[in-house]
Amino acid sequence: MKKRCRSSTEELTMKRVVLKRKKLIPAIFQERPNRFLARVLIEGEETLAHVPDPGRLKELLTPGVEVYLRPAVGERKTKFDLVLVKHQGLLVSLESTLPNRLVEHALKEGFFEELAHYPQIQREVTYGESRLDFCLSNHRDRCFIEVKSVTLVEDSVALFPDAPTIRGARHLRELIKIKEEGMRAISLFIIQRDDATSFSPHAKMDPFFTSTLKQAQASGVEVWAYKCKNTLDAILLENQVPVRL
Repeated sequence: MKKRCRSSTEELTMKRVVLKRKKLIPAIFQERPNRFLARVLIEGEETLAHVPDPGRLKELLTPGVEVYLRPAVGERKTKFDLVLVKHQGLLVSLESTLPNRLVEHALKEGFFEELAHYPQIQREVTYGESRLDFCLSNHRDRCFIEVKSVTLVEDSVALFPDAPTIRGARHLRELIKIKEEGMRAISLFIIQRDDATSFSPHAKMDPFFTSTLKQAQASGVEVWAYKCKNTLDAILLENQVPVRL
């Protein structure tokens, strides 16, 4: 079953899902010693912040760029999480786990009309060798959803992944098996910025993931992509964008 993209008129009237943010602290990015750490300046004072997104992010985290930090909760080596970066005037979210919370909220709010007939929502459900993000169910059917966070956009095209992902391809193979067993399966890409007009797999970065995604769609796995709008106060799940494989 292919997912129908909404028209421009429908996009203007569609519902939006909002997750609020706590107050953020502005900072200046300096460097990234490793995938999980960033060296930043807060009012001229140097400190380390945790980077929640382990992707490459080379086009986003460049020296001198403006970033926004969230104070960490509890005892940690780093006192902050780097959650937003301002890229060419656009706020981009770097929280790789945020899309799952956003999708869960959207499911409970009935944002996805095509999924409204699944009243039961389960998180982190084991299937085969993988743990998939969501399993929706009703009295006669089940639907599995795997969510991926997207931060890379080139020429208005959102691309995933920005680094090779064996795990991502494994999740797709599990979705193919689910579909073969007669259940519904969805690969859902959440673009954490609002400047994309379409989504495609990043063939140059990961040809195996790309071929597996094409195989999944050919097998009946639904491939959806939605973009988000970021403010300093919230992230908004908004429009669906076309998927081009």
